[in-house]
Amino acid sequence: MAQHDVYVNTNPETNKLYPYLLDIQSNTLGTLPTRVVIPLVRASNFEKIVSILNPRLVIDQTEVVVSTAQLASVDSRILGTRVCSIDNMRNEIVAALDLLISVG
Repeated sequence: MAQHDVYVNTNPETNKLYPYLLDIQSNTLGTLPTRVVIPLVRASNFEKIVSILNPRLVIDQTEVVVSTAQLASVDSRILGTRVCSIDNMRNEIVAALDLLISVG
C-alpha cells in the first residue's frame, strides 16, 4: 500500500456512491493496521463542488470527486484491488487537506 494509491471500495453498502478509496496515509506509517483514506464520489452524485477541496479526476472512465471532508481511517484489510496511483495529483490533494484542517 502506498500513499496516493486508489483502491476499489469493497463495501456493498457504500460502493455505488463511493466506488473508490484514495489512500492518503504516509508510507512511513505502513505498518499500522489502518489507513487514512478519502472516498472518491461519483461526480454525478456530488452536489456542491469546492474546486480546491474537491479535485475531480477520471478513474476507469468514471468521473469522480475527491470528497476530502469525508476522510476516514479504515482497517487496511477492507481495501479492495489497487486500481492506480494518483501521485501526480499530490499538490491538489495536499491543498485540499490544507484547506480542510488549516485555520484561515
